[in-house]
Amino acid sequence: MVIDYNAIEWKENPEFKGGKGVFFNKAVVDGNGKMMMGRLTPGSSIGYHTHEGNAETIYIISGSGIELSDGVECPAVPGNVHYCADGHSHSLMNCSESEDLVFFAVIK
Repeated sequence: MVIDYNAIEWKENPEFKGGKGVFFNKAVVDGNGKMMMGRLTPGSSIGYHTHEGNAETIYIISGSGIELSDGVECPAVPGNVHYCADGHSHSLMNCSESEDLVFFAVIK
């Protein structure tokens, strides 16, 4: 199966999970999980939340920010992979004033 994310429209999610600003995503969902491209505009964040019944792996493509993982801040920079296991909590923040934070995530 090939997924062409270029053919999928960005979906706008204001204040996603209690975060700030706007989170955009392009998602593909099946019965087993979700794969998505995500984009946080400058100053935006995904709110701190707990994964229950699934886990999330996030690969940072471009931009920079901070991931808060179980209360510990970690840099979110290109090439880093962040993993939030079932039962754990995290958020993702774009601290840039001028560049989007772009990532690919798998939730399963």
